[in-house]
Amino acid sequence: MKVPYVNFQAQFEAEKDVLMPIVERVFKQGQFIAGSEIAELEQRLAALCGTERCVALNSGTDALVMSLHALGVRSGDEVITPPNSFFASTAVIAHLGARPVFADVLPDQNMDPALIEAAITPKTKAIMPVHLTGRVADMAAIMEIADKHGIPVVEDAAQAVGSTLNGTPSGGFGAFGCFSAHPLKNLNAAGDGGFIVTNDHEAADRIARLCNHGLETRNSVSEWGFVSRMDTLQAAVLLHRLEQLPLVSKKRRANASIYREHLNQDLVFCPPCKPEEFNTFHTFVVQVNQRDALQSFLADRGIGTAIHYPSPLHLQKPAEKWGYKIGDFPVTERQADQILSLPVHQYLTEDDVVHVAKSVNEFCEQQS
Repeated sequence: MKVPYVNFQAQFEAEKDVLMPIVERVFKQGQFIAGSEIAELEQRLAALCGTERCVALNSGTDALVMSLHALGVRSGDEVITPPNSFFASTAVIAHLGARPVFADVLPDQNMDPALIEAAITPKTKAIMPVHLTGRVADMAAIMEIADKHGIPVVEDAAQAVGSTLNGTPSGGFGAFGCFSAHPLKNLNAAGDGGFIVTNDHEAADRIARLCNHGLETRNSVSEWGFVSRMDTLQAAVLLHRLEQLPLVSKKRRANASIYREHLNQDLVFCPPCKPEEFNTFHTFVVQVNQRDALQSFLADRGIGTAIHYPSPLHLQKPAEKWGYKIGDFPVTERQADQILSLPVHQYLTEDDVVHVAKSVNEFCEQQS
């Protein structure tokens, strides 16, 4: 039984009768930039996140760049963030000339709020938690610290579209919520895409200009901008897939429940779900000993897996200039050797998930 980690072919087969007319319509109208679909998508995404504004962009990475830029993050500033995210979270800080100040994480892989306050300095310009795996970080604790010190919060919610904590949607806590619509995400474009949500109308207007060269009119700019806007075609695809998102979340959560029912949790650690959180499971990550051997064992059985992420950001070569070293963030470092993402996408059958769980159990029981 082959169980792929992702299944774009199944998604296309399920959607092609709807997607092909959408593509044809966009090409016929010829409005490839700033089509009406952009504004409609922004309105619907703002409603999803419980915010007043949304700006559609070309990637989740640029959503982070634009948010930090709008907050005035520049050379010499510091941004507090976890060291176990995708490269983009740290890269955007570095590209703005600022320094990432890392705070270690909890067993659930999200940033430990208890470590944030000690990381704050007079140079701290923002706090940027990452809602890893689809689970919203402890935003009540994070916002309490941020408000106490008057520091804005940028949520890296790239993996958490549709997730909530105590009823508040991801992206709805901080000054900005930043999302990715990369093909691997739960709400996925046919290529790169992203968006920012916020309640700050002035900042939203500025970001909308900046992502379109900074244009005030066709022949004048208010400030030098970028090309970070979303294409009409991607917005049209996302409008359709946004309608499917509740079903996608429901199926992924169901798959996660099947894993929890069948995995031997004496040998496999699965971060527990809390009653107050609605996790949409962008990934289903377990923590095991001999992770690499398990990954090979599963691959031999035709089961696809991934590792998010095998090398912490503070130990990457470009981070050497900041002086971090092995041992600085022990929880992140330990998890990097143990984490494994199992297939959880919406095209799995119950038999697929049970087969993966039993295969993981078989390996772990042999090793124990």
